[in-house]
Amino acid sequence: MAPSSDIDDIDTADVGLFDEPEDYYPPSPKPTMQTYTTHQGQTINLHLVGYSPTEAHHLWNGSRVISDYFESNPSEVKDRTVLELGAGAGLPSIMAAVLGARKVVMTDFPDADIVATMWKNIDECKFIPSSSPSSSSVSTGEQEDGERKQDVLVAKGFVWGFDPVPLLAELPNQPDERFDVLILADLLFRHSEHGALLNTIRDTLKRSRDSKAFVFFTSYRPWLQHKDLAFFDLARERGYVVDKILDIKMERPLFEDDPGDKEILKTCTGWVVKWPESEIQERQ
Repeated sequence: MAPSSDIDDIDTADVGLFDEPEDYYPPSPKPTMQTYTTHQGQTINLHLVGYSPTEAHHLWNGSRVISDYFESNPSEVKDRTVLELGAGAGLPSIMAAVLGARKVVMTDFPDADIVATMWKNIDECKFIPSSSPSSSSVSTGEQEDGERKQDVLVAKGFVWGFDPVPLLAELPNQPDERFDVLILADLLFRHSEHGALLNTIRDTLKRSRDSKAFVFFTSYRPWLQHKDLAFFDLARERGYVVDKILDIKMERPLFEDDPGDKEILKTCTGWVVKWPESEIQERQ
């Protein structure tokens, strides 16, 4: 150990003895962009955050497949109110708005970058219809004098299982209104959150025969597929009606080098969760 007199002679402020090198920390991943082409040949640009621990930096299979499903079955969202959970880039929400949904609320974890990215995708999509009768039939998605040209689609931060009042406040008409359609695309890998997701379905899905929660997903960890599917077991335990409506095999896995059964990695399944007849509260 150096004598104290030697240490006293060192000016640590000038030397920068405790400064970290400029390249000490790896740079944060930069935002990326992917595209989705509609059945009509329209290209939708989708910005993604550079990295998120909630996995919002990927455009997952479930988002693409459910968007394609809505295009093939537009009546599922047209003139309906829609809530998306864990939206990430928000492709299914955007497609619901493009296809004529009455109101769409796109949500993800309340991180500033994620919410800003969702708004960016909304504002840059020129195919979202305007809700204003005086506006042209198609919005540019750009802002004018600080005002958005459409209010069909909004983005909000939301934590699954938390108070849904801020989401329900976006709905038109009565204060006790709920959503006609819920979208859960590739969320089931969060096994510990299955209960919270079902709580949000309980709190936000309209008690109507026509109301549906669409749950589309790929098991990206094939050896844990049984845990993904446990979501539906829990839904049935809570009294919901569960039906499988779709099973699609992709050309290749989303991540080519992922371990596990490649056939499972290439498969996206679609399910519908509905209220049982005993819970239906149709308006007279």
